[in-house]
Amino acid sequence: MRLARSGHAGHGSRAELPAGRAAARPGGEQYLDALGVPHVTDKPGTFVIADRATDHLLGTLLLHPRPVDLPGHVTEQGGELELTYVLRRAAWGAGLAFEAATAALRTAASELPDQPVLIVTQTANTRSLALAARLGFRCVSTFEAYDAEQTLAVADLNAFLA
Repeated sequence: MRLARSGHAGHGSRAELPAGRAAARPGGEQYLDALGVPHVTDKPGTFVIADRATDHLLGTLLLHPRPVDLPGHVTEQGGELELTYVLRRAAWGAGLAFEAATAALRTAASELPDQPVLIVTQTANTRSLALAARLGFRCVSTFEAYDAEQTLAVADLNAFLA
């Protein structure tokens, strides 16, 4: 995992696909290809998950304040840190999300004051809920958004100090 920065060559500057893959790809990959990873990932707290051997982009991980206008907060003022990630389907199940999230949360815990960190995922996404639990997040509530029940999980940032 690398901190994504605009203009850094060799840091997953574009989404590359293995040769022979079909042209029709999921919307997320098309979005990254169209805009370029540096444009999408120029915000602090944005990380690129890349293959160690090939340096190909496998996904992104974000640790950003959750917008106050969205549902799912644990403080009255909102704006808590929210952990989100997206991986290419081929990278699912390899432990990359856990590894990347652990690294990002440890780094943030060493640099930022203690505060709640949120994960919001569809309640039906049992794999994401299991990952949240494995990371030490505890489910605190559910709410409706995007036409589905969402689960809000929280952990204290200082819990990730190494």
